[in-house]
Amino acid sequence: MPGRFLIAALIGLIAALWTLTRPGDPALFPGAPGEPGVTVYLLDNGFHTDLAVPRAALMDGGGALAAATAGLAPGDWVLVGWGDATFYVDQSPIPGRLADGARAFFAPGNASVVMLDPEARDPTRRFRPEDRQALRLSAAGMAALRTRVEVSLERDATGRPILAAARPGDDARFFKSRETFWIGHLCNHWTAELLSAAGLPVRPFRAVTSGEVMRTAARGQADAAKLDLQPVRD
Repeated sequence: MPGRFLIAALIGLIAALWTLTRPGDPALFPGAPGEPGVTVYLLDNGFHTDLAVPRAALMDGGGALAAATAGLAPGDWVLVGWGDATFYVDQSPIPGRLADGARAFFAPGNASVVMLDPEARDPTRRFRPEDRQALRLSAAGMAALRTRVEVSLERDATGRPILAAARPGDDARFFKSRETFWIGHLCNHWTAELLSAAGLPVRPFRAVTSGEVMRTAARGQADAAKLDLQPVRD
C-alpha cells in the first residue's frame, strides 16, 4: 500500500508540474493600449527556438549586451539564442555528434553560450509563417527581456562580454554565458524565460520543446486579443 501511495503522489506531482503556469504581467505584455512598443519574432527551426530582435532594441540602455551587439556585422535584426558551448556552435552533421549531444543533455553543469547573429533581412522574408510568431512587446517588456539576456552573459574584469566562438564564414558570434546547459535547462527553456521576463505567461516544465514555446507566444497573442488589443500581424 505505501508503495501505491508513493507512486500516486509522484504521478500527481508530475502532473502538477507539467501543468504549472508561471503567470504573465499585463503591465509588461501587452502593456497599456496605444503604448509604443517593439516587435520581435519568435522563430522555430523544428527543435530549437530563437528570437529575432531589432538591433536598436538590443543596443538601447548600454551594458554588456549593447557592447556585444555593437561588435556584430551589419544587420538591422539580431537572432538571439542560447545553448551548449560545444554542441550548439558545431554545425557538422548530426550523426557524428550524437555522443556529444548525449553529453550536453545528460551531463550536469555544461558550459553554455549566448548567440547573437546579425540579419540584414526582415524575419518575415526569411522565415515561413508557420515558423515564426510576431510579438509586440511594451517598452518595459523589451527592457526586461534585454535585462534577462544581459544577466546570462559572463563578463571579463572590465565588464565586457567574453567572446567564446566565431564560425568561419558565419556572422554569428557566441558569447560565454553564466548559465549551465542540461536536460533540465535547455535552449527552449531559456527562450521561454526571456518571454516570461517580457511579461508572457509560460509553462516552464513543458518548455522542453520548441512547439510549446511557440504555443506560449500564441497564447500571449490570444491574451492581448481578450484585452481588446489587436494582435501583431506580420
